[in-house]
Amino acid sequence: MRFLIYNIAYGTGSPGGAHKRLLTTHRYIKTPDEHFEQIIDFIRDSQANVVGLIEADTGSYRTDRTDQVKRLASHLNHFHVCDTKYGRYSLLRFIPFLRNHANAILTSYEESRSYFHYLPRGMKKLVIESEINGVVFYLVHLALSQKARAEQLRHLARILPDDKPVIVAGDFNTMQGEEELHSFMEKCGLINPNTYNVPTYPAWRPQKQLDYILCSKDIQIRHFKVPDVEFSDHLPLLLDFEAPEIKH
Repeated sequence: MRFLIYNIAYGTGSPGGAHKRLLTTHRYIKTPDEHFEQIIDFIRDSQANVVGLIEADTGSYRTDRTDQVKRLASHLNHFHVCDTKYGRYSLLRFIPFLRNHANAILTSYEESRSYFHYLPRGMKKLVIESEINGVVFYLVHLALSQKARAEQLRHLARILPDDKPVIVAGDFNTMQGEEELHSFMEKCGLINPNTYNVPTYPAWRPQKQLDYILCSKDIQIRHFKVPDVEFSDHLPLLLDFEAPEIKH
């Protein structure tokens, strides 16, 4: 089974440098379609069975009202589950641009069940839970505040099952490094297959490991990779694995 997680930055591309980010802020208002086309090609070529998307645009003015999740799912012939990343009753869900800020899970497997959870703190509260081929995936995008992240992780630890293979993945915004996650990982019995702590941000000169795929110990890691591509300001993560429930 192959899993890909990617913060695609709403298809706005990679500025290639901090100073260039300031000079190309117009990308966030109106972005060329070529950036998302590159992302589609990359994800399709990865041949991932399950794809986690962080920061997808579901049809704002920026993308000419194109829903990136539905467009990618159509290209991949995948099923998908998606929602705005803000709280269930957040006013941000009604503000132009922001209301189209979403996260999504796409999969080639037909049978799955999905739920939306909402974290107690931070602006980005959505957690997508999807059970796919016997593995329970949790897709997250954690807060920028370290205190808020710590509370979010404590809440997340309470909802993870202890009787099924689990993968928790997404943009954790761990500005202080992986040590922020040690207590959460130990409590939930999770391991980080990124054993060399390869950084994932910024894509043009990676310095921080913000993006993670964390796996329960009953999952057998076959291969892990951080592809060196600059289609976003984050690098993607790719994992090949097996779990007891997966039937070959």
